[in-house]
Amino acid sequence: MEKVQFFMKLVGPRPQFAFDMNAEERALMMEHAKYFAGLTQQGICVIAGPVFATEESFGMGVLEVESREEAERICAADPTVVAGMNRIELSPMKMGFLRGVKETLG
Repeated sequence: MEKVQFFMKLVGPRPQFAFDMNAEERALMMEHAKYFAGLTQQGICVIAGPVFATEESFGMGVLEVESREEAERICAADPTVVAGMNRIELSPMKMGFLRGVKETLG
């Protein structure tokens, strides 16, 4: 089965969350980072990291999976989502270009 990609937006509890999280929130975000490091090692997460936009901070990632249902399961298992601190928005996407790959993907 051909894999599909999803853009993932991790929405924190407040716009400036990346700049003002408390110790408990920071510890939970470290669990989130470990979770996504594992997904990256498994070849599921293509890229992930924080975005420091002018009006808000949020996390972003690209997942490459078999189905939307798989992406939803992965997002639902994120420790920060399980704890009710963050939520994740998923959008289907198609990778067009990836550094280090000479031809167009997809």
